[in-house]
Amino acid sequence: MNGNQLIGNSESAEGGSTFNAINPGTGETLEPAFHEATQGEIDKTLELAKEAAPFLRNASGSDRKRLLDAIAEEMEADAEAIKDRVGAETGYPQPRLDGEFGRTVMQLRVFGKVAKEGDWVGPRIDTAIPDRDPLPKPDLRRMLVPVGPVVIFGASNFPLAISVAGGDPASALAAGCPIVTKGHPSHPGSSELVARAVLRGVEKAGFPEGTFSMLQGATNETGKALVEHPDTSAVAFTGSLRGGRSLFDIAAARPNPIPVYAEMGSVNPQFVFPGKLNSDPSQFAESLFGSVTMGNGQFCTCPSMVFVPEGEDLSKMTDRYLELVGESQGAALLNPGIANAFSQGVDQWKSIEGVEVLGEGTLEGTAVGAAPVIAKVSLEDFKKNPEPFMHEVFGPSTMFVACPDADSFVEASESFDGQLGSSIHCSNDEVSSASELIGKIGEFSGRVCINSFPTGIEVCDSVHHGGPYPATTDAQHTSIGTAGISRWGRPISFQGTPDELLPDELKNGNPLGLMRLVDGKWTRDSVS
Repeated sequence: MNGNQLIGNSESAEGGSTFNAINPGTGETLEPAFHEATQGEIDKTLELAKEAAPFLRNASGSDRKRLLDAIAEEMEADAEAIKDRVGAETGYPQPRLDGEFGRTVMQLRVFGKVAKEGDWVGPRIDTAIPDRDPLPKPDLRRMLVPVGPVVIFGASNFPLAISVAGGDPASALAAGCPIVTKGHPSHPGSSELVARAVLRGVEKAGFPEGTFSMLQGATNETGKALVEHPDTSAVAFTGSLRGGRSLFDIAAARPNPIPVYAEMGSVNPQFVFPGKLNSDPSQFAESLFGSVTMGNGQFCTCPSMVFVPEGEDLSKMTDRYLELVGESQGAALLNPGIANAFSQGVDQWKSIEGVEVLGEGTLEGTAVGAAPVIAKVSLEDFKKNPEPFMHEVFGPSTMFVACPDADSFVEASESFDGQLGSSIHCSNDEVSSASELIGKIGEFSGRVCINSFPTGIEVCDSVHHGGPYPATTDAQHTSIGTAGISRWGRPISFQGTPDELLPDELKNGNPLGLMRLVDGKWTRDSVS
């Protein structure tokens, strides 16, 4: 590591302003210092990406798979150095480091497979009917093609899986888009080590300079310049509502607006039916606590609000939860900004009428961190002014909302806007009574979980990690799972085009063996 910008095959350190990462466990300032990207470096980076775009667009799915596999191999070669630096910059324990590293290289290989299979382009063919009355029908063929250079912002809470070589970069490269990643200022060293592995993979696979670059920056101006650049075709972001909305507005104000796929978090409400709670309130408290404190609450799917019927079972659950909070010594948070925001969020809770903070853990052994906090409010007081409860207190925080009964859950759910994930916890006997609620929370949730918590997202074909605004800026797309590749394609339709001029995906003979919608029927057969 040397703190330089990695621009294609070259390095640069033109910026006079620098910043350092901080070890949240010790408070130690970590070396080296990292340079803030200049406008000239940003221009050079996107110029290279634009030059590389035709090569990636025309590369076969097998070629893109070779690229992603090579990147995974180069990351594995540097696994220990990468994980050591991630641990120093985040305070994550070794199991978390091992798990996230494994997920990251797995995503690269999964998207390589998606690229090779090629079905993601969604080919559709309507053959001509020249003698149709009253007008002839032309031959029309549609598919997705790469949008061009993509700018990707690394996430603070996933320095590997949603960062420089995470799901967003992997899906964009699989789609045939060159990428410019911006390392997160909380873990710039981790970003640089991963970026160097990616660049070796690009060279190993024989892809051109400009396929991948990484810039560093701790100021908003760097991000703004990347989004405003005329060669940027799309943007991916995972982070706060304020940050995502700011980038979205910048992109919309361009002379040629571009899409920003921002995932911005949520409070992920949980609705607990009495039969489920009655079976073992202490066990439910332990499961909830495990979900809330996973990653010390720094997951966008953390179950921050829990709606529970009043009564003895709620008291038992609360008592056990308080015991767990009291036993906790807290853990590191990713940076001082997150720690300050958590403290301010808890203070805001305390200022809301009817809110009672029941317990706060003790923070020990870490310089920058937080301990679990549990608060409680009645449904009546919640409904008086729901808006403050919709602001995510990012960290290990839990708000219990005491409800008269389960019948009030539907009414409570009407207060919510877009959420990433929501859950219903019910016994087998209560499934039928949950039908109205599942329909209601499905109106504002990207993922509905039954008898499970939204933390621990499976990376697969059918997962959807998104949701209506303000959970994301585009509810149609997911930032996790193979369906995320569709963000980086735009539809194009060819009318009356001779077979030899069509892309392979749309040729009559179907040389790639894709599943295609031909005259209204899905088939891998050729077009006669």
